Amino acid sequence: MLNPADAEFAARLGALGLEAVPAGAAYLEEPRGRLAGVAGLLVRPRTVEEVAALLRACSAARVGVVPYGGGTGLVGGQVLTEGSAPVTLSLERMAALRAVDPVGNVAIVEAGMTLQAVQEAAAEVGRVFPLTLASQGSARIGGCLATNAGGVNVLRYGNARDLCLGLEAVLADGTILRGLKRLRKDNTGYDLRGLLVGSEGTLGVITAASLRLFPRPAAEGTAMLAVASPAAALELLALAEARMAGCVSAFELIHRQGLAFLEEVMPKVRQPFVTRREWSVLIEVGLPEGIDPQVALAGLFEAGAKRGLVCDGVIAQGAAQRAAFWRLRESLPEANRRIGSISSHDISVPLSDLPAFIDRAGPALAALGDMRVNCFGHVGDGNLHYNVFPAKGRSRAEYEHLRGPIKACVHGIVDAFGGSVSAEHGVGRIKRADLERYADPGKLAAMRAIKAALDPLGILNPGAVIG
Repeated sequence: MLNPADAEFAARLGALGLEAVPAGAAYLEEPRGRLAGVAGLLVRPRTVEEVAALLRACSAARVGVVPYGGGTGLVGGQVLTEGSAPVTLSLERMAALRAVDPVGNVAIVEAGMTLQAVQEAAAEVGRVFPLTLASQGSARIGGCLATNAGGVNVLRYGNARDLCLGLEAVLADGTILRGLKRLRKDNTGYDLRGLLVGSEGTLGVITAASLRLFPRPAAEGTAMLAVASPAAALELLALAEARMAGCVSAFELIHRQGLAFLEEVMPKVRQPFVTRREWSVLIEVGLPEGIDPQVALAGLFEAGAKRGLVCDGVIAQGAAQRAAFWRLRESLPEANRRIGSISSHDISVPLSDLPAFIDRAGPALAALGDMRVNCFGHVGDGNLHYNVFPAKGRSRAEYEHLRGPIKACVHGIVDAFGGSVSAEHGVGRIKRADLERYADPGKLAAMRAIKAALDPLGILNPGAVIG
């Protein structure tokens, strides 16, 4: 049983030189508005030593700690919804760029830097940090690593874990792990970096990271292509990778329902096709010097058309049009939010099974009632955002009784295909029951053993990921 972060505990922290104030509403909310946090204390340390002192104090007093990044997580990992009032540990004041090495292609950044700030720091030395999210202006790199964030460039560059070379972190007892190495190879025992990335603040608090940077492609190109079906999209992806091996950065699938939502609630977002297509893909390529991306994409379109894979397309003619295409893609989640989903699903299945999943899930949901489905996402790496909405003219409240059956339906089909019910958003608190239901028992046992070893008092992000 944990103790509350109350006025008496605030005084103890004050004696250690740590400022603790009541946690305001901004730290007790999550973007979808489904969860509200228990109000406790807010602590915003400036150094890793202050984080260590805080965790030592919390461990001694058995007070829970909820690490807080930018608050953009979609599974409730940033808010404690029940139990004793915790310390909300915000890393926002630890936002320094400690070092950047363009020769070694490494940046060392503190956890409170926003993802956009990391990208800008890389750009200043002619490099790219490729992790890209719609929320990158507010998402902080510590939270991106804690959730192993994905985004649109996973196809080429990998998830956050693949972009991290080393970590500085603090364990539950206040032990500081100083692992900010810039090495590509380090086989000295257990990979604590890989363990902490994706642990959602339940095993330690990430305070800084060594991140991989990449040379900027000499030329980039973007196109919106209308495809015959999801199966055709996969064939087109294979064709693109065969023609431009290693140079396809992003490959996003978009269903006509998403475009209809944009027209309904965000009409200023420009759409690429006069006639709305059932399925389309947004493809981006980064090519070496001497290869014209517009010529390469035109060749892909022609080859795809000959095979019956594509029927229409628009190739961006410059940076402004490229940005407009990405603005459309990045507006889809906001349009979803404005429409109001009944149940949202961040899922992945083996790439070759994506069309079969879509074919099976649609009729299964239709049997439950009259609903709209917006299926879109990072088809290049098998990750779909498969979100279910009320029929037009009906409210989300009318479907509240179906939220559970809808989620069970979608996740059951995902599991039958050997997929994951959390592809890139994490588990947090919202998907804890799903993890218990669908994860391998051996994996769950190992996770509990690791949690007990590194956080025996259960103070780190209590109630998140695993009990």
